[in-house]
Amino acid sequence: MNFAIGLGLDTLSFSLSLLLVSLGLVIIFGLMNVINMAHGEFFLLGAYSVVAVQQLQLPYWAALIVAPVALALVGLVLEQLIIRHVYHRFIDTILATWGISIVLKQLIIIGFGPTSQSIVNPLPEPVHILGVVYPSFRLFIMGAALAVSIATFWVFYRSNLGLAIRGVIANRAMAASLGLNTRRMDRWTFAFGAALAGFAGAVMAPIMSVDPQMGGGFLIPAFLSIMVGGVSHLFGVVLGVGLIGSTSTVISSLDTQLAAQIAVFLLAIVIIRLWPEGLITRKR
Repeated sequence: MNFAIGLGLDTLSFSLSLLLVSLGLVIIFGLMNVINMAHGEFFLLGAYSVVAVQQLQLPYWAALIVAPVALALVGLVLEQLIIRHVYHRFIDTILATWGISIVLKQLIIIGFGPTSQSIVNPLPEPVHILGVVYPSFRLFIMGAALAVSIATFWVFYRSNLGLAIRGVIANRAMAASLGLNTRRMDRWTFAFGAALAGFAGAVMAPIMSVDPQMGGGFLIPAFLSIMVGGVSHLFGVVLGVGLIGSTSTVISSLDTQLAAQIAVFLLAIVIIRLWPEGLITRKR
């Protein structure tokens, strides 16, 4: 019984963390048709924001504000200098963002070194849940991811801004003819996606090994989640994250991490083969 409760909490923790990373990715792709290969490095920069804050002797909680703001600014600069020049050129966006990811990773190595950094756990005391001793900071991660995800969905489905963004996703030419500034929307959407990745990196830094390679650990599952769920609908990523996150956590707890990765890839291959556009597709 305790094993089942612990496994359920671990599954929920990983799935919500993955959702936080995947949301920014699916927003950028859904609106701008840009596959952002640098999204993992945005996550990485968010984690290293915590390292920088810690070196300045500031509390960890300050990093939760610094990271998304800093990554939003990074996103704005990169969109203005590079991304906007390769819109509507699908392969070029992949190559451009891949190049950005390499540059950002090397800048991290130059600034902080190639070795891993440790982050002090701000909530070290565990809590008891239904007879299971569980890390309190993981519960905080779950709460933060859930709150940010709900806020993101509220913006997209309950605000005028969200209505405008969904209009651009559905038909960019029609939205522009109705007076929407699609250029400005692209710019701020890319910044918002980068900020979400930065926040995710900052939130999860204390439970991970913060090193220059950590971005790839969430980038691949995030891509698989949006491909499985469907890239054209925000709710698709929730379904994709649930399937990928639960499969990975359950298999890794019963077997090895390698077996979990194989199972996740096989699941994704089968679903994409049967539903090429994902489990949830947008009806036009």
